[in-house]
Amino acid sequence: MRHRCRVPKLGKPADQRRALLRALTTELIRYGRITTTKVRAKAVRSEAEHMITLAKDGSLTARREAMGYMYDKQLVHALFEQATERYGSRNGGYTRILRTISRRGDNADMAIIELT
Repeated sequence: MRHRCRVPKLGKPADQRRALLRALTTELIRYGRITTTKVRAKAVRSEAEHMITLAKDGSLTARREAMGYMYDKQLVHALFEQATERYGSRNGGYTRILRTISRRGDNADMAIIELT
C-alpha cells in the first residue's frame, strides 16, 4: 500500500530520481523555461521554489545548501544576486506549469514549466 506516500516516484530508484530533479531544477533556473512531462514538472516545482526561497534568504547557510543541490556554481551566484529584486515581494508561486500536447511516441502528458 502507498497510502499517504506523497513522494512522486517517477519510475526511478531514489538516487536516479534525486539526480533527475537536481538536473531539471538546474536547467529550469538556467533557462527560465523547460519542457518535460507533467508529472516531472509537478515534482520539480517544489525543488525550484525551495531554491528560490533559499536565494531570497541570502545567508551563507542558504548559499551552501543551494550549492550542494544545484550542479552549476556560477548559476547559484547569479540566482542569489537577482532573487531579491525579482521575487522579493512574493511569498511563493515562482513557477507556472502550462499543459501542452501529448508526446508523440508514448502519449505522455507534456507540460512547460517556467519561472514567473
